[in-house]
Amino acid sequence: MACPFHSQQHVSSAFDCPSPMDRVPASQLDELEGAIQCEVELNLQPSGLQLDTLTPQRQRDRELPGVRDTLQGCNFAAGKETNELLCGTAGRTCDGRAGELSEPNRTGEMLGSKRKQKLLLIHQALTSDPVAVETLRGAAVSEGGLLTDEIRRKVWPKLLSVNVYNLPPKPGRAVRQNHKDYTQVQLDVSRSTHRFPQGMRAEQRRVLQEQLIDLILHILRAHPELHYYQGYHDITVTLLLVAGERMGSALLEKLSTHHLRDFMDPTMDSTKHILNYLMPILQRESLRLHDFMLRAEVGTIFALSWLITWYGHVLTSFPHILRLYDFFLASHPLMPVYFAAVIVLHREAEVLACDCDMPSVHQLLSQIPQNLPYERLIFWALQLFQRHPHAELAKQAALQHHKSISIGSFSAFQLATTQQRPDAVLRRQRQQDSAHAEAAALLPMAGHSPLVKAAVWGISATLGAAALAVTQTALEWAPEFLLQLF
Repeated sequence: MACPFHSQQHVSSAFDCPSPMDRVPASQLDELEGAIQCEVELNLQPSGLQLDTLTPQRQRDRELPGVRDTLQGCNFAAGKETNELLCGTAGRTCDGRAGELSEPNRTGEMLGSKRKQKLLLIHQALTSDPVAVETLRGAAVSEGGLLTDEIRRKVWPKLLSVNVYNLPPKPGRAVRQNHKDYTQVQLDVSRSTHRFPQGMRAEQRRVLQEQLIDLILHILRAHPELHYYQGYHDITVTLLLVAGERMGSALLEKLSTHHLRDFMDPTMDSTKHILNYLMPILQRESLRLHDFMLRAEVGTIFALSWLITWYGHVLTSFPHILRLYDFFLASHPLMPVYFAAVIVLHREAEVLACDCDMPSVHQLLSQIPQNLPYERLIFWALQLFQRHPHAELAKQAALQHHKSISIGSFSAFQLATTQQRPDAVLRRQRQQDSAHAEAAALLPMAGHSPLVKAAVWGISATLGAAALAVTQTALEWAPEFLLQLF
């Protein structure tokens, strides 16, 4: 069936590598807070909220998960204190109840302190060698996500193994020439005005839309095996708005060849395969809801736009979209399916109150409420991912016969992310490579003169040493200089 949406190893648990930030006393945490300008306001949900429609058993299932079980189930490795901080369970008793620190008059103080500590953990993970990617994943999925766009520009590349000091050039207009998807991409982008921030000047938005077209076509031209689908531009615009053209291009290429790969086949077979994981999850969590949906013959098509756009097409709040992107970038490619499952389960009472027919149920589910408790649903999805591994779901639903590129390549992709060097090292390597390249360019002019050759190599060594000295000196200026890295 032709697709209607297509046009023609080492993990540092306690930050083994010391950094200058380790010397920052607690009294200077407020300086850190003041130095980082927040671009996304936190909207943290109290972990003790009770949902009236839930039975006691279901409520216990939906409580924030135990830190160790959940993080281990999602391959996140970190120390106990780190896990408690990232998951917002510090200061809670083993049964999930808040201790003395949760008194109402101290809630704001607690959140502010946790936020500052989280910023420190992220910084230490970024400066560890190798980069502590598992800790960054934990920060991305935990309550509040990555907090600001500045931090996302630091962390997203590490989650996807992108070297920010070896980015591709900006896509040019040449990618549009004779491209089979140009017309469809242009139409989709022209209809995407709602995806840009409200209040943005029309001329600025038009410039970004032109960049969006070039970015999409650049990836498609570089990878002929990838096929454009309507909704791909919703993911691309999010990356463009946060990371810009060059970094956005590198991030999109990684996503397109890994997490999104199954959506970019010439037919819908692989996409339907991903969608087919939804019903087995619902069956295991609520047989009554599962059977009701089967009788209504609603299928899973209502969730198609959720998955292929990572919910960017159906949510109106950009901060909520970014929060989900933090989550999905740090997770297994099937995590958007688990998140779809918790949305349906969260609305179980509404679904069961519907007429048991396809039009009624489809209409209800295809409209996502904009006021969802995102933090609670994210942690619930983590629980389901641990409780119902995708390999077991595949056996139950006879899905194992379909070879998913996204799922099959994820282990190797995840392993590669644990072998990255910190940006300070990458920057120094680039400076040294540039110095050597400049020296090599001078060698032809040196001819066979030993004196000139010696002078050239001396200049190269001097430039390399100077770059190293600058970097080392910079790392000693803590905390003020390092804070500017954010």
